[in-house]
Amino acid sequence: MPGLLRQKTPTTPHVAIALGGGSARGLAHVLMLEAIDELGIVPSHIVGTSIGSIMGSCYAAGMSAAEIRAHCEDLLSSKLAFIKRFGKDFPEGITALLDFKLGALVNGVTFFEIVMPERVRRDFQSLKIPFTVVTTDYYAIEEVPITSGPVIPAVTASSALPTLMSPVTVGGRVLIDGGFTNPTPYDYILGKGDITVAVDVTATNTRSTKKQMPGSIEGWVGATQILFHSITREKLKHSAPDIFIRPAVGGFGTLDFFKMDEIFKASEPAKDELKRKLDAAIEAKR
Repeated sequence: MPGLLRQKTPTTPHVAIALGGGSARGLAHVLMLEAIDELGIVPSHIVGTSIGSIMGSCYAAGMSAAEIRAHCEDLLSSKLAFIKRFGKDFPEGITALLDFKLGALVNGVTFFEIVMPERVRRDFQSLKIPFTVVTTDYYAIEEVPITSGPVIPAVTASSALPTLMSPVTVGGRVLIDGGFTNPTPYDYILGKGDITVAVDVTATNTRSTKKQMPGSIEGWVGATQILFHSITREKLKHSAPDIFIRPAVGGFGTLDFFKMDEIFKASEPAKDELKRKLDAAIEAKR
């Protein structure tokens, strides 16, 4: 329920969670956070990449999963409602977000200042739960974790797919989507909790049964998800969290944000799986 008070007792094991990147498929994170809430758990640490950083920042700011779901439903109920949201802030409409001068479709910081809930527009230090955002330094070719400063620029950088969203400069670094270096960043929580949970939404090896040719934008974004999935697969050969959950959202396109209800429905089995495994892990640690 909205405003859920999350508490833990002295005997409750610490649970740290990692939320991966996967564009629209990352809406599945909402249900995974519902599972956390329904078990009455307050994570000891959250780390997120791309849409995982978006969902993670809301949760770390103290929003319940129900509140995050309600915000998504309000924002993504229809394409028309989404466009009207920007009309409130810009009389000239959604064109105010365009950022062609930097070779991208959208100015990311402006975009997230509009769509993110008010309580997320703050510094890391004011968050309720320790939170790490994973980004990629375009020039240094390395991942860059952010744990301080304003939240919105960090989340924007972590979500900045080239051509779709302009890069973000933070601390003198030019940063782009964290998925290029660490799409499911569970390594940041290993050792930071008695139980570690990672949610991977880079899709599965079985993707959509539809065989139509993807458009240019969907093809580019979809190709990045193949890369992200491959990186995660190789990481799992070397280390793994205690619980690894992969919602069955591979059949959705990377830009299918307005198929939110379908993504939520497809994620229900993974939510149940997470609750079972996490509940068993907690009981084993008591």
